[in-house]
Amino acid sequence: MRKISARTLAAMICALALITPAAGQLGGPSSSPKPDVSAVADQQAQSVALGPPSFVYDAGLGTADDTPGQRLAPAVDPAVREGDPGGTTAALVNTSGTAGAGGGAGTLSTNTPPLPAGDSPPEPASVPPLSATDADLAALTQAGLQTRPAPTAGTEALRTESLTTQALVRDDASSQILAVFKAINSYRASFGLPAVKYHATVAAMAQEWSDSIAAREVIEHRSSFWTDSRALSPTNGAGEVIAVRWDRDAAQLVEWWKGSPAHNAILKDPRFNVMGIGITFTDGNWQTTPNRYTMWGVVDFFGYGTLPAGTTSSPGGSTEMPVQPASVCDPLVRHMPPSADLAAAAIKGPGDLVSVNSSGELINRPSLGNRQYGAQQVVGTGFGSAKELFVTDWDRDGVFDILVQWTDGRVTLHAGSVGGGFLPGVTLGQSGWAGMTLAVGGWCANNRLPQLVALDTSGNLWLYPNRGKADLVQRTLMASGVSANRLAMADYDGDGFQDLLARQSDGYVRLFRGSGAPAPRAETRAVVASGWSDVTAIRPLRDVTGLNSTGLALRRAGDVVQYWDLSTGALTSPSSIPGTWAGQRLAQ
Repeated sequence: MRKISARTLAAMICALALITPAAGQLGGPSSSPKPDVSAVADQQAQSVALGPPSFVYDAGLGTADDTPGQRLAPAVDPAVREGDPGGTTAALVNTSGTAGAGGGAGTLSTNTPPLPAGDSPPEPASVPPLSATDADLAALTQAGLQTRPAPTAGTEALRTESLTTQALVRDDASSQILAVFKAINSYRASFGLPAVKYHATVAAMAQEWSDSIAAREVIEHRSSFWTDSRALSPTNGAGEVIAVRWDRDAAQLVEWWKGSPAHNAILKDPRFNVMGIGITFTDGNWQTTPNRYTMWGVVDFFGYGTLPAGTTSSPGGSTEMPVQPASVCDPLVRHMPPSADLAAAAIKGPGDLVSVNSSGELINRPSLGNRQYGAQQVVGTGFGSAKELFVTDWDRDGVFDILVQWTDGRVTLHAGSVGGGFLPGVTLGQSGWAGMTLAVGGWCANNRLPQLVALDTSGNLWLYPNRGKADLVQRTLMASGVSANRLAMADYDGDGFQDLLARQSDGYVRLFRGSGAPAPRAETRAVVASGWSDVTAIRPLRDVTGLNSTGLALRRAGDVVQYWDLSTGALTSPSSIPGTWAGQRLAQ
């Protein structure tokens, strides 16, 4: 664990975010001996060696210049500069007149005499945030849904014997915790983001760490804090911010985070829906105890597909470990992100267009990028009596499959082969599916497998979990009173959760925004498109105009196929995809 001991006389802030796609971890302790302070008494600055190039360093100097109403993306790429892979240093001004003793990478010396009472504290310093990949969260439950046990007072991470626990002041911090909670959510609301709720179990973890670093007078993160069992197995991101002050004005902790681009990105990350806050007071003051800040604050953020039991709308509640309710979204096993060479596969990428001609042949047009497509290729036969076809990776092996809804009421799976073609069909639904309106996609945030959404003739919207090759019999009601004759699943608003586009008979398209849980968000269903009465298929696509771009392909009357880009969080003007589409039905 890398440590940074407080040397400067103002607040030092650091943030830890579990954010895709970059991954990084702090370097270990230096092997160099600590130099004698007297040997470097003439130096005027101290340095902090930054980590590997996946780190970012914001120095706490940025400002939050986003304006309300702008589209927000998860905090995956804060607008800050990267650390030098060669160990670039960032000078921190020494205002004490005493030299700074250089330690290992990311370490600040603590050999600083107190300043005279009349001096003012210098500007705060900071260290780079950390980042990790989706695999870190997936690994939490890879072996039987197990997480790291909560540390006890006897563990090395939190051992504080012979430290300065006597300096902690056990005053009631509930007002400061509430101030931080309200300030964060007020800030998020100004950007149209939903409020982050509170969980006492997560807060207990944050409080324990706040007490630990305050007692040891060391500003640091606990590595892989999201693996603690009290983190409740997050599935959609995790982040931690830490701040210290020389007073008890907790709202100013949030103000500093807002002014630092990397920390600001964590506060505004739309994936987070639960937080826990820890606030610790000490008897320190900057005039006589320059390493013992008056107030220490830790906030842990997590994103969950399904909110943990015990989640509350504001601080308060039990710190006992909750019993997690069963959910249709819960995976039977965990799946890592797949990788496969699709050069010989029938469907070569998420931007390919698949269709069925009048002879029942399955045709693929491979995406070439920049809205261009290659020549059509016959990749299968025998699909003439199919009502609808859906392109998906049902078994999460990295090869695209075909899910077929037949006119006789069956649903079958045709698994793709990495060497080309498809395996013989497996029946997932025996009968009764002919009258359903279907969509396929990753609706559940805590489950990497795609799921099936079905609208029956009574207006009931059902979610069917993916049970591999087993029958589609288990289901849960998502919504009722839904009027639509065409569905499509895509992340319309770019918040990381799949949404449902429901095309009505009048041609209007209403948006059912998802939150990663079975039920769509409880809100007015906005109309996001009109004039789509002639649309016979809606195919969500990726990487058509560039890496990670998103869009929709629409099959329309007059043998026209259009591409509507969705990368900006709203549908843009369409463009026609050239080709001969007469007599072909587009797979969705």
